Amino acid sequence: MTKVKKEKSIKEDAGATETGVTEKSYLELIANINPIANPLATKKLSKKLYKCVKKASKLKQIRRGVKEVQKFINKGETGIVVLAGDTLPIDVYCHLPVMCEDKSLPYAYIPSKVDLGSSAGSKRPTCVIMIKSHEDYKEAYDECFDEVSALPKPL
Repeated sequence: MTKVKKEKSIKEDAGATETGVTEKSYLELIANINPIANPLATKKLSKKLYKCVKKASKLKQIRRGVKEVQKFINKGETGIVVLAGDTLPIDVYCHLPVMCEDKSLPYAYIPSKVDLGSSAGSKRPTCVIMIKSHEDYKEAYDECFDEVSALPKPL
């Protein structure tokens, strides 16, 4: 009898993911962002950044987490810094945009730390990732770099 219930719940879960009920829309995600999440990437740029993170993580060209990103920014490593806009408390990573501006690194906020972590191939949410440049995904990286650099910086 328990086997039937398990199979039924698995089918229901699969149906929910197929119809897209479990995924939140971009507008729903934007409703939960922090007040410091500026410049916020557009929906189109967010998708490009997720794809770039996915490509970079396959080649081990990302830095994940506040400690690691902070360490490599201080060491002078270059790349695109992607921050999650729904991280709480803000104090965890509010110093990173200032560090990026000091080292003239482009940075952008995206709406969801869960999506950022999953695009990096992790089951855990991630609040910050640095994407490093590599020859295999140079076009995607350059496109993201230009678009993130063009975003208006906060005062």
